Amino acid sequence: MTHYYVFNGDADGLCALHQLKLAEPGTANLITGVKRDIKLLDRVQANAGDHVTVLDISLDSNRKGLMRLLETGVAVRYFDHHHAGEIPQHNNFSAYIDLSADICTSVLVDHYLEKRFHNWAITAAFGDNLIKRAQQLANLAGLSKTETEQLACLGEYLNYNGYGDTLADLHFHPAQLYEEMQSFVSPFDFIAKSAAFVKLEQGYKDDMSRADDLQPLVRDDYCAAYLMPDAAWARRVSGIFANKLANESPERAHAVITLNQRGNYTVSVRAALTNPQGADVLCLQFDTGGGRKAAAGINDLPTNALDSFVTSFKQHFRN
Repeated sequence: MTHYYVFNGDADGLCALHQLKLAEPGTANLITGVKRDIKLLDRVQANAGDHVTVLDISLDSNRKGLMRLLETGVAVRYFDHHHAGEIPQHNNFSAYIDLSADICTSVLVDHYLEKRFHNWAITAAFGDNLIKRAQQLANLAGLSKTETEQLACLGEYLNYNGYGDTLADLHFHPAQLYEEMQSFVSPFDFIAKSAAFVKLEQGYKDDMSRADDLQPLVRDDYCAAYLMPDAAWARRVSGIFANKLANESPERAHAVITLNQRGNYTVSVRAALTNPQGADVLCLQFDTGGGRKAAAGINDLPTNALDSFVTSFKQHFRN
């Protein structure tokens, strides 16, 4: 029997994987990619009797691959908080799916493991920009202000590493970054002792300093959109920059639009933090769009559809 862990390459996917692997040590095949690479089940070649654990990728986007595995006789365990569509009923399928706006996959895993590695879930919640929920969890856990700020930074840095058009844009392949994390039961030890943390921190600060100099494509009382330059640093920082904008202007929705290597745009959308709804509805209007209520995106927006997107973006959040 072979066990596969299929996970999103962002902070939430990494921290969910890390929690489970701390609880379930042993060899396994890891399948992941950049944050936008979500149709990962198509890459799983498992056989009857194998086990697959899926973390932080949309069931609806992976429905074909999921059904293929289930019909082959593979047992699938699925943790996620993105748009799911109809959830299959199958003897080989166990679903832990919650679409609530203040839930992330690592928090679902944290519940599943009865808080055995709770600080990694707090880290992921910060990384997924669930700031209010993360702060609540940190307070309930009795963390100091300094400890809470450390986990918030770690969550941001792990999430930042997942963004890029290709793996070449990233500082670490997500599987490699997990390997850097796997020996650390405590995120505080990872922060204190890991060279990977130092590299991510420096890269984050360098890239964000460039992003802070950008001017918006459009901005009003309801929303703002930014068009990023064609550069690896811009692709790396796109999602984190969207989160930063959302936190600085919580009454606005935000879109960060980045030229990708296919010649189209990759779009990150954040609903206003004061009303974290509707990002998924907007993005699902476009091919390759998806996500969750508070944060969603479009993987491949044709350049000739940019004006249409900006118009829809402004109308959607103004309403």
